[in-house]
Amino acid sequence: MKYYIVSLLILIGIFTHAQKKTAYRIVNTKGNKTSYKKLLKKAAEADVVFIGELHNNPIAHWFEIEITKDLYKKKKGKIILGAEMFETDNQDELDLYLKDEIDQKAFDSLARLWPNYKTDYKMLVDFAKEKKLKFIATNIPRRYARMVYRKGFAYLDSLPDDEKKWVTPLPIAYDSTLSQYKKMRDMMPGHGGENLPKAQAVKDATMAHNIAKHLEPDHTFIHFNGSFHSAFDQGILWYLRREKPGVKTLTIEVVSQKDIRKLEPEYKGTADFIIIVDDDMPGSY
Repeated sequence: MKYYIVSLLILIGIFTHAQKKTAYRIVNTKGNKTSYKKLLKKAAEADVVFIGELHNNPIAHWFEIEITKDLYKKKKGKIILGAEMFETDNQDELDLYLKDEIDQKAFDSLARLWPNYKTDYKMLVDFAKEKKLKFIATNIPRRYARMVYRKGFAYLDSLPDDEKKWVTPLPIAYDSTLSQYKKMRDMMPGHGGENLPKAQAVKDATMAHNIAKHLEPDHTFIHFNGSFHSAFDQGILWYLRREKPGVKTLTIEVVSQKDIRKLEPEYKGTADFIIIVDDDMPGSY
């Protein structure tokens, strides 16, 4: 009888697990399961929270708006938003939209919005607009990053003074030994391979500089960026800590796996909190 009951309980457990469809799991840097409550508590204690997204992942975008709303409540409105998806020379247009001085149609035509803006980022901007929050365009204008890829950092010295304001102060520090930059270089050997991580670095440096400029006491700056820009405490974080030693950061990364129950070894240490998403999740584009 005892054996029968134990077997029945095991079968019930297996059936229940099979019937339970979970889209994501939150784990810590070691891959141990944790909770959203703990994540939110730690996020509220940070000066800067980085959400490293997969650009076409709907769970990542849902999570971004949820943590923004919840941190807004927890911090009593003391949050600042910023994103890779907006470039520094479009800050004026972004501010005009936030102040309701231009409508969405004008914003679409004046700013270089990402193709998935309306589905994936508009809700963040509109939340900032509704709550009268600052939203910072942190990224370098893409045309400059493209030229760094072609010509290296030296190209930036040729920019007119009135355009250098859109880029991090020169000269740019650069550590080619950082593992994320080494990965990029290995993907494209030769001259292009040497400049590809430099183009990434100038984005990271510019985003870090613009975050640093807009930090405020008792506020949490939430930054939205592709996962590569903040993974393993590199990228933007490497530059931010040079500019603001002692800054308190929290990193969140979204990864996609076939099995969400156990974090794959390659993702351990990626961030303080990791959102494992089922790779069957359809992309937003």
